[in-house]
Amino acid sequence: MKKLKNWMLAATLTICGATIVSFSLTSCKKAHAEEENPTPTQQVQTTELIRTSQSWDGVELPDYFQGRPELVAVKYVFPAGQKLGWHHHVAMNYGVLVQGELTIIGQDGKTKVVHEGEAVVEMVGTIHHGENRGTKPVILYMFYLSQKDLPLAVQHPEIPLE
Repeated sequence: MKKLKNWMLAATLTICGATIVSFSLTSCKKAHAEEENPTPTQQVQTTELIRTSQSWDGVELPDYFQGRPELVAVKYVFPAGQKLGWHHHVAMNYGVLVQGELTIIGQDGKTKVVHEGEAVVEMVGTIHHGENRGTKPVILYMFYLSQKDLPLAVQHPEIPLE
């Protein structure tokens, strides 16, 4: 009886050991195969945010400057409740609002509210200002199609904010 128990124990250990080795080899082979043939990664996705030849107020953008361009990218952070002074832009510019909500007001009273994730094309040569009327900071990335030594914005401190 003792021999039978020892034989069964040996057989059980052999079967268990063989199963573990087989499982390990299968796992290693599978892992190695995945290294050689990786699963397809996600494809790059593109979403066109805006394509226009007009600023947000519907006015046609001016022709490009003559001469060498200067491209400028700026990140703006507007605290909640902050108002920018009246200004105008000499060069074309556009941007993407990544956080918050920005209200842009033209001197003529036209208003545009830009929401999180939206693109906006700013007015060129038209006086306007922006306000963060929300409760969290606005984060806005703007891209200017300018030339060397041109200001990004011309301020108009003589016009009072309401």
